[in-house]
Amino acid sequence: MFSAASTIAVRLQQRLRGGKAGTNPSSVDSVDIGKDQEVKLKPGHILYIVNKLYPYTVEFVNEAESSRTNNTAGIIKSLSKRSRESSQNQSEMSNKYPRTEPDDVPNENKSKEKPHHNSEVKGQGHWSQGLKVSMQDPNLQVFKDEKVVVIKDKYPKARFHWLVLPWQAISSLKMLRTEHLDLLQHMHAVGEKIAQEHSAQSNAPFRLGYHAIPSMSHIHLHVISQDFDSSCLKNKKHWNSFTTDYFLDSKDVMDMVQLKGKVMVKDGASELLKSSLQCNVCKIQQATIPQLKEHLKKHWT
Repeated sequence: MFSAASTIAVRLQQRLRGGKAGTNPSSVDSVDIGKDQEVKLKPGHILYIVNKLYPYTVEFVNEAESSRTNNTAGIIKSLSKRSRESSQNQSEMSNKYPRTEPDDVPNENKSKEKPHHNSEVKGQGHWSQGLKVSMQDPNLQVFKDEKVVVIKDKYPKARFHWLVLPWQAISSLKMLRTEHLDLLQHMHAVGEKIAQEHSAQSNAPFRLGYHAIPSMSHIHLHVISQDFDSSCLKNKKHWNSFTTDYFLDSKDVMDMVQLKGKVMVKDGASELLKSSLQCNVCKIQQATIPQLKEHLKKHWT
């Protein structure tokens, strides 16, 4: 059972990370655990095993400080067993917990939520991995080669909205390194080709880019027309995730990887999602999403 005063320091090395930082890290909530790092688990935290595929809650026992170190090995052993069981049930979860519409951006109230129960953890673990399921769906695929696949966004935020995903397992922008530059360039080239093929059907130009802090696991490049004429664009968070600096231009991402060897996301990026509604063309502010959509018709119809 949980004890409000209980914390446990777990040094996760060879057991969970293979002794090095790779493309399949373990993490506590949204924090990846690096080699030889010490992470404190508290009541309400979620421990993810292997690239957020297997989320778990941990039971804490309020024991003497001197015995906690000895209990750590037992807890890790228990988690390892549950991880194997979760792997066997992964395919069953896809049918049991159908994907609901994600925002593809962080939940602003996540830190205020109550601790997850097991059923909630399973659901969260499933939908956050939804792209890995969608990219295998032939009904969504519009192009694929040996490096990438292009799918229709299930909840498009504009008349034309696709996602370019690599077959290579890369969880997020922060995992990108110099060796991924060729892949990023290929993703961009494929995205541009898709946009060019549909340019005659669109009155609006296209943008190619990435969300700074997406909630969906597996890196994906958005190819989206700038009309934003879609019933799936419902709130300020949707709008600002594509029209502020929260949306990182594909070329800027490639430049960062080439020059710095990684992608730098500015502190406070999530605050951009709370920005006022501003037209992406003339910059005139609008009070509500319906008013904004009506205003956009003047530019694209």
